[in-house]
This record gives sequence, structure tokens and C-alpha cells, in this order.
Amino acid sequence: METFFQLNRYLHIAAGFTGFFVAPVALLMRKGGPAHRRWGKVFFWAMVVAGLTALVGAQRIHSLFLLLTAVFSLYMAGFGYRSLYLKPLAWDAKVAAFDWAVAAVGLAVFAGTAVYSLISRNVAVGVFGGLGAATAARQLQGYANAGHWTKNQWLLNHISGFMASYIAAVSAFSVTSLQFIPFPYNFLWPTLLGVPIIRWWHRRVKQPKAAADIQLAQ
Repeated sequence: METFFQLNRYLHIAAGFTGFFVAPVALLMRKGGPAHRRWGKVFFWAMVVAGLTALVGAQRIHSLFLLLTAVFSLYMAGFGYRSLYLKPLAWDAKVAAFDWAVAAVGLAVFAGTAVYSLISRNVAVGVFGGLGAATAARQLQGYANAGHWTKNQWLLNHISGFMASYIAAVSAFSVTSLQFIPFPYNFLWPTLLGVPIIRWWHRRVKQPKAAADIQLAQ
């Protein structure tokens, strides 16, 4: 069993470092181009492997924070990837039962975690629980408004999901490895740096010329 956890740790480290270095590459590539798609897929699968191995590792060391950040990272990576297939919701009101179910379960899990964080006064857990619950709630609201999405809503979701997954992964790395950063900055700094970047990309996508260029590349 010890060998299994050791191998799980090595796999987690390899996948995590792959995601750390690949994400900026994908972000800098021309959106919708072959290089962006290729590196985006590498990032997605790296986050899936890193998240699943983190779930195993969190159970091993009994860390609720690492467990939640793994769940959050997996959920957001799935949200970002799935958004690529939800472009038709701009004109089609039909939402798959799978999408409704995932968002509903996500809302229940993250909302429950947020409530627990208030009771236990666990700030770190509360931040990701609250962000996860807000994301899942917006997803459900968006599905209820299917058929009336703006043309680029799927792209905004794609950016938010992948960036949030990356932020969660970096936060977990910071807490476990960057011991010189004091609490609560050790888990907050990736969010404080990442959220403005997400907002910048959202503003850029909403600009007519940039949005048109991205759409033509898809």
C-alpha cells in the first residue's frame, strides 16, 4: 500500500508540473488555433490526473483543504472543457440532463462545504467552497436561460473554468510546498493574481473585434 501512495505522489507531481507549465503556453497561443487546442487538451488531462491523484493523496494525509481544492480543480476543469460543447445554447434551449445533474451536485457539495467552513471557521475551505457554489449556481441559472445566451458565453465559461482550475492547483501547491508564505496568503495569492487575469480576458473577449477573431478561429 505504501508503494501505491508513493507512485500516486510521483504521478501527481508529474501531472501538476505539466499543468503549471502548459497552461501559460495554451493561454498565449492564438485562441481557437491548433496549438491552443493541442496544449489546452494537454492541460485539461494534466489537471484531471493531478486532481484524481490529489483526491487519493488528501485521503492519505487527512487534509480537507487539499481534498476540496482537488474537487474544485476537477470541477472547474470539467466546466471549462464542457463549455466547448455548449455553444448551441446560444440558440437552442435544450440542456442535457447530464449538465443539469453535474451543476446540481456541484452546488450541493460546494454549498455544504461553505456552510461547514462557517461552522468550523475554516477560511481556506470556505473560499473555495463559496467560489464553487457561486459557479455552480451561475451554471444552473445559465441553463435555465438556455436559448438566450450571448454568442460568446461559452467562451467566457471556457476561460473561467480552465483558469479557476489552474488557480486551485497553484493554491494547493503553494500551501503544501511554499512554507515560507504565511497564512492566509499562502492559499490566497493565486486567487488574488488570477481573478484579475480572468476579468481581463472577459473584457477582451467582449470587445467586438477580438470576439470576431476568436470566433473565426474556431
